[in-house]
Amino acid sequence: MPAARAHGREAAEEAAPPRALGRTLGIFAAVAAAPEGLPLAELSAALGSPKSSLLALLRPLAAEGFLLHAAGCYRLGPEAFRLAAAMLAARRLPEQLRAAMEWLAERSGETVILTSIDREAGLVVYAECIDSRQPVRYVVPPGSTRPLYCSAAGRLLLAFQDEAFREHYLETTPLRPLTPLTVTDRAALRGILERTRRDGISVTVGETVRGAAGCAAPVFDADGGVSRALLLGAPADRFEHEMPRLAALLREAAARASERGAGPPATLVPHRRKPASQAKGARAS
Repeated sequence: MPAARAHGREAAEEAAPPRALGRTLGIFAAVAAAPEGLPLAELSAALGSPKSSLLALLRPLAAEGFLLHAAGCYRLGPEAFRLAAAMLAARRLPEQLRAAMEWLAERSGETVILTSIDREAGLVVYAECIDSRQPVRYVVPPGSTRPLYCSAAGRLLLAFQDEAFREHYLETTPLRPLTPLTVTDRAALRGILERTRRDGISVTVGETVRGAAGCAAPVFDADGGVSRALLLGAPADRFEHEMPRLAALLREAAARASERGAGPPATLVPHRRKPASQAKGARAS
């Protein structure tokens, strides 16, 4: 084989892996921008890549759960969301956010979860978790996802998005019952979201997982927006017995976690009780 031809083949082989990697990243970017999914033909056109070449990449991605292939379309799969959440969690949490989570975990005795919204997928992502030390507790792996419409953190985050996004979500998302207690009536859900935004707290009991309860409060960004929420997860019976105390702790922790100078409108600021040292008959601890 002539030296020039051999050199050209070696160069092509060396260029192949980077090209395949670029196509893989392009697949994720294209599919993430289309929550309803993309057929192979549209992926091929969007990436300018032959269908045969794309199939060689799509099949293993679907087999490993990074993509879902149904009804002729490709969508992001659970492994893609877990990877994204793990990458986000790898970033160092702001000191005040980490401190607020640890404070809440210590005082509540329940599992504390930092959640974020994935607007494209219409999901809430459980990004960072501090598990309860109690023998019976609520545990969820980091990177797990839940629908926005039926989970405490999902509803909280949905309630604080812009109206156009909320309405589009409510009008286009199938509201499937995950348990017999899941609210699937759109009018009822709109009322729940309105109260959630007004009160600054979201509570669900047994709507996503039987026997489990959650309570969520917003973590405000510096601009007043809400893309993250703190979630307390607990067994339903213990949560219902302790709900007033847990909700008060959660509100305090979410206020501590929010960016300094940011916060809810005045109507959402919770009433603060007097410190224990000022309460009648209180003893110093």
